[in-house]
Amino acid sequence: MKKYKIIVILVVLLLSLIVILQNSQPVSTEFLFWTFTLPGAFLLFLTFMFGFVAGLFVLISFEGRGKKKREIKPGQEKKDNLG
Repeated sequence: MKKYKIIVILVVLLLSLIVILQNSQPVSTEFLFWTFTLPGAFLLFLTFMFGFVAGLFVLISFEGRGKKKREIKPGQEKKDNLG
C-alpha cells in the first residue's frame, strides 16, 4: 500500500510539473487592489504550493483533534454506559 501512495504522489507531481512548464506565458493577475504580471508557470507553482501547505495544515489539525479525543487523563477511567 505504501508503494501505491508513492506512485500516485509521483504521478501527480509529474503531471503538475508538465502543466507548469507548458504555461510560461506572462499573465496579468489581480489580487485585491494590486495588479501584477508574472509568468503563468510561477503563478501555477504558487497556487500548487499554497494548496499543498493548506492541505498539510488541515491534516495536522485533524490529527491533533483525533489524539485529544483518544487520550485518557491520569486518574480517569473510561466509563461504560451500561450502569
